[in-house]
This record gives sequence, structure tokens and C-alpha cells, in this order.
Amino acid sequence: MEEKLTPAHADEGSLDHDLMRRIGQGDHTAFRHLVERHQQAVIGTVAKMLGSPNDAEDISQQVFLRIWKNARHYRPDAKFTTYLFTITRNLVFNETRRRGRKKEVSSDEREENTHQQIEAAPDKRPDAELLQSELQTAVDQAIAGLPETQRLAVVLRRYEQLSYEEIADVLHLSVSAVKSLLFRARTSLREALSSYLSD
Repeated sequence: MEEKLTPAHADEGSLDHDLMRRIGQGDHTAFRHLVERHQQAVIGTVAKMLGSPNDAEDISQQVFLRIWKNARHYRPDAKFTTYLFTITRNLVFNETRRRGRKKEVSSDEREENTHQQIEAAPDKRPDAELLQSELQTAVDQAIAGLPETQRLAVVLRRYEQLSYEEIADVLHLSVSAVKSLLFRARTSLREALSSYLSD
């Protein structure tokens, strides 16, 4: 029996490629749909890389602005998410270097960490929930302490479930180099979280 392909069952990648084709023709509705599909993934990735929700919103807008401007030149020779996260990587690494030149410590990051500590007050949460919150904060801080390429590889693997091949494309590395990168990152994370893992 022949199966009819409905939009609900259509290949996700094909949908993204179709949206990009329409965006390249100036279709604002297609662009809005593409943003809705991928905005949270981009914002989440940028926030984990930079530790600042405000910067995450700004850089996410820049990512989609670049997609809009370059849509006519887009070629569907790889998964759209690879293209998306490559643009995200470039903007995040640019921002990291800009921050390094300015030698600034993000006040947003300090406020966010303070907020998390206040929020995790023992009298406001059950013990199990408090421990889970503390662990999540510790994991986030451990990831934030990794070198930027390791950090992005971990974020893309852990939170966005990208394959080794996709991460290799985003980072312009071989698959074996990505595996090595993730191995070193996991070793560092285990060391940073040893006090939690030993309990």
C-alpha cells in the first residue's frame, strides 16, 4: 500500500530546505516559521556558551538576520541545522573574542549565579529538589569552564543531540577530532563534578 507523505510526516530536513528556498524568494511567512522552529535551540546554545540570557537573545537575532540575508545563496548540500549552528558558532566565537579583548566579567552572569543561589534556598525547596538544582548549577558552571571549542561540542552533543558528523561539520574538524575533543571535555567535567559524583 502506498503511503501518502503529509506535512506531519515529511522529513524535517526537507521542510527546512523548502523554507530556505521560500525565504530566498523573500517569503516573510516562511522566515517566521523557520525562526519559530529553531529559535529556542539557538538561544539555548548561545546562553550556555556565553552565560548571558540577554546576549543570547541578541546573538540569536543576528543568526537569523544572517540567514535572511544569505538565503538566496543557501545550498542544501548538508543538514540545515549544520548550517544554522555554523553561523551560531561564528557569532559566539566572535563575541567571546570581543569579550576577551575588553577583559570584562559579565555582570549578567554574576547576577544569574546569585539568582540561582537565592532561588535554591533550603527553606524554599525540598531536599531532593535542592540537590538537583545545585547539581544542574554545578554542571552549567563546569561546562562554562571548558575551552570554547570543547564547550560548543558538549552543548551541541548534550543539549541539541547532534551527531559526531554534524558537530565535525560545524566545528570544521574530523569526526575523530570531535570524539577526542568530547573525551577531553568529559574528563574535565568528571573532575569538576567529582564531589557530586562521589556521593
